[in-house]
Amino acid sequence: MQINRRKVLASSLALGLAASGARAQAWPAKPIRIIVPYPPGGSSDIIARAISQALSESLKQSVIVENRAGANGNLGADLVAKSAPDGYTLLLCDTGALAISPSVYTRLQFDPSKDLRGVTMLAYSPHLLVVHPSVPANNLKELVALSQKTQLNFAVTAMGSAPHLAGVAVERASQAKWQYIPYKGGSQAIGDTIGGQTQVLMNGMLATLPHVQSGKLKILGVSKRSRMPLIGNVPTLQEQGITNFESGTWQGVLVANGTPAAIVQRLNTELIKIIRSPEIRAKLSGQGAEVVTMTSAEQDQFFNQERKRWAEVVAQAGIKLD
Repeated sequence: MQINRRKVLASSLALGLAASGARAQAWPAKPIRIIVPYPPGGSSDIIARAISQALSESLKQSVIVENRAGANGNLGADLVAKSAPDGYTLLLCDTGALAISPSVYTRLQFDPSKDLRGVTMLAYSPHLLVVHPSVPANNLKELVALSQKTQLNFAVTAMGSAPHLAGVAVERASQAKWQYIPYKGGSQAIGDTIGGQTQVLMNGMLATLPHVQSGKLKILGVSKRSRMPLIGNVPTLQEQGITNFESGTWQGVLVANGTPAAIVQRLNTELIKIIRSPEIRAKLSGQGAEVVTMTSAEQDQFFNQERKRWAEVVAQAGIKLD
């Protein structure tokens, strides 16, 4: 009996393609990790925990949130960048850190533009300029005058972070003077400002506003070009003399570069559906965060623009870290 080799080869190829397709369709076949590269309690952590259960239900697979803090988010980002590009390890972080790190760190262990791929942006919240309630200043002008007479400690979520550079930009533009005290994340910086160990803080509205509403922190300004409806009586920093200034916390999801396009698209679809749901949108907007979503390509383009913008700020400030 003669065997038609061409038919056997074609049949084997078809079976191989079918198996490959089945594997792709089977995703996810095991638990998914969301890596938050900061301590618990910050903006990224709040959003990760807000969406994890809904994502688990949508994908019919366990979704675990892991905090891997260190080096302004670079340790956790490096973990994801070097993970298998299979869609089982996601990075949810303040994308400002990824845009700033290449300019700030002289020895970065990964390249955000080459080793990570955007999935979608999720939310944006402007930075709030806040002080401990005991600080005798009710606006930026009074704070600047006070800083020129008294030492003020300025809490930063991490050296080289977006809140740090926002503080530097305000300091340079207003001629304020303060001492930067670095922390390992936003929750720790907030905690010490509430406790009075530090007096001034700029941080994302999502994590900071509840402490303003409780009276534990006093708000002096918001780093947005227009006022926020939720705190419409609070003037922007631009209104107070810091021209053309806007900064904030952008939370987004990324995966290792090389992750199959079908998986990236599935994650994009599911995450956008979840973050836009009335329940989560209302929860975030109630704390001052705006839902902002993008395609994968749009997010990558956004990163490239942000890297260029922050590179100029870093160069002007002369900030370099090992």
